[in-house]
Amino acid sequence: MSDELILGIDGGGSKVLVALADKSGKIVRTSRGRGVNPMDNPDWHRELEQQLLPFRDEAGLAAIAAALPAYGEVTHFSELQRSAIESLFPNIRQQVLNDVDAAHLGAFAGQPGILILSGTGSMAWARNEKGQYARTGGWGDVIGDEGSSHWIGQRALNLVSQSLDGRAPATTLADTLLVHLGIDAADPMNGLGRWVSSLSNQRADIAAISVLVDQAAEGGDEGAIKLIELAADELAKHYRAIAGHCGPDALWTYAGGTFLSRILLEALKRKIGKTPASPKLPPIGGALLVAAKLLGWPLDEGWFGQVAASADNAAAHLDKN
Repeated sequence: MSDELILGIDGGGSKVLVALADKSGKIVRTSRGRGVNPMDNPDWHRELEQQLLPFRDEAGLAAIAAALPAYGEVTHFSELQRSAIESLFPNIRQQVLNDVDAAHLGAFAGQPGILILSGTGSMAWARNEKGQYARTGGWGDVIGDEGSSHWIGQRALNLVSQSLDGRAPATTLADTLLVHLGIDAADPMNGLGRWVSSLSNQRADIAAISVLVDQAAEGGDEGAIKLIELAADELAKHYRAIAGHCGPDALWTYAGGTFLSRILLEALKRKIGKTPASPKLPPIGGALLVAAKLLGWPLDEGWFGQVAASADNAAAHLDKN
């Protein structure tokens, strides 16, 4: 077996994941750090560099694929992102692409289909039989990102404030949020105001509230359930806006941490009216797929299975540590 190695980078608004893999598709080393979206994180370059430096002098490293947020969307940032990868790995074959493009390539193993992504932000990405792609959404939290974790988290804060004021029905989400943030229930305005003003990465930290919304929804809280249903409505709009790019029988699938919510996924399935295909690879697998193709490696079902399994194992190890 070749001693060549590939490096995949899956960047996002909340985290960046780096994976080193061999020709069999086995991930041999990983690293995970904070988000690297240049649209909302002024320290994105430093964070990306910190995660990549341990791989800089890796023996056998032959190709790199960096899937990064905002790439191809904002010219200025795209140039900075390309420069960041080139400066760290000047003599290694490489490709920089949008993070959602890589997630699509991984989910469908390079084949046609429609990907609905909901993480810190949201977007739909479609590729047809001719290999042509189209996208909807991805406008960022100020303009759009409907149905994303940040969108849910922001509306959860709205709901909690209205509930505490008596402008909306009582919700268990209020108590859950205050306990989670360590805020005195006797003075919630002061506590929540201080929390918001002290956030170092406001977009990611507000997005994290979506996990509490899901927990409350699983417990039967009507306000939380309604929020998730509204998120599914928005993601279904993404699907309908882009579905015409592909044929009527096109598969659809999903990616992004928001879909850890069983309730969200079930609601979206119902609104689209079709069961999603299971993603072939997670987003980091899409980046590794692109890197492997740069080297012309033969990719079969065994390779895809090895990447998927070792990505699951790597994620479990990182979560444990």
